[in-house]
Amino acid sequence: MNDFPVATWRLILEDEPRSGPANMAVDESLAEAVAAGDSLPTLRFYRWQPAAVSLGRHQSVADVDAARIAQRGYELVRRTTGGRAILHTDELTYSVTAPLSDPRMAGGVMDAYLLMSNGLLAGLEGVGLAAQKAAGDVRAGQDVSAACFEVPSAYEITAGGRKLMGSAQSRRKGYVLQHGSLPLVGDITRLVDVLALPAAEAAALRAHLAQRACTLAQALQVADDSPLLDFHTVANCMATGLAQMLNVAWQTGQLSATENRRAAELLRTRYADPAWTNHR
Repeated sequence: MNDFPVATWRLILEDEPRSGPANMAVDESLAEAVAAGDSLPTLRFYRWQPAAVSLGRHQSVADVDAARIAQRGYELVRRTTGGRAILHTDELTYSVTAPLSDPRMAGGVMDAYLLMSNGLLAGLEGVGLAAQKAAGDVRAGQDVSAACFEVPSAYEITAGGRKLMGSAQSRRKGYVLQHGSLPLVGDITRLVDVLALPAAEAAALRAHLAQRACTLAQALQVADDSPLLDFHTVANCMATGLAQMLNVAWQTGQLSATENRRAAELLRTRYADPAWTNHR
């Protein structure tokens, strides 16, 4: 635990999955409410239905094949945070929203990123996994693919040398928003099926991802139907680890009426707008 004054933060553990655009709208709505002082800093755990491919804020939509995405019943959405493409399915997703003025968010992006990574590591210990974090000087090179899970960036979570969790952070309008993806089960290489790559490059990337990334089931060496991988079980362990590292007490809650209204507005005006999603 770090030497922060104890604080009360809100914990939202959503039982029902949302669409990709709705999830991104909710995260931004929470961040705005936190920055305005209308809501407590918030940790949210959520899922996606249907499965969705999310692009980083500045990533070209040309990196993915929209026709293949549609054929598989996936959605396509753009995040407000950076990074590369992620397929959100069979996973636990988290978001942390806090005001820039919170002492836990002091310093730069990497300071808060390191703090959060330590909390995520503590949470994984609760699941029974001794994971690691990439060194602080690790950066993705210019020659990496469009896939987020190809290589870890600074402080991202790895297990046995393979990337396990990808996270991204945004600082704007008085708030910090960090969200990330923990694949629980399934084929970690499925994203390659919808990337705009020639067949030979796709095959090479698929083999590379299979070696360099993993799901929690693979990291724990358990079957995909293991109770250790239950969404609520994993979420509660992660919440415990983050509480220890941030020195916070959780107040269980839900979105306020104001947050829901703002999320609906953001969904309509940004995240469901093809002009936002499809820029090159």
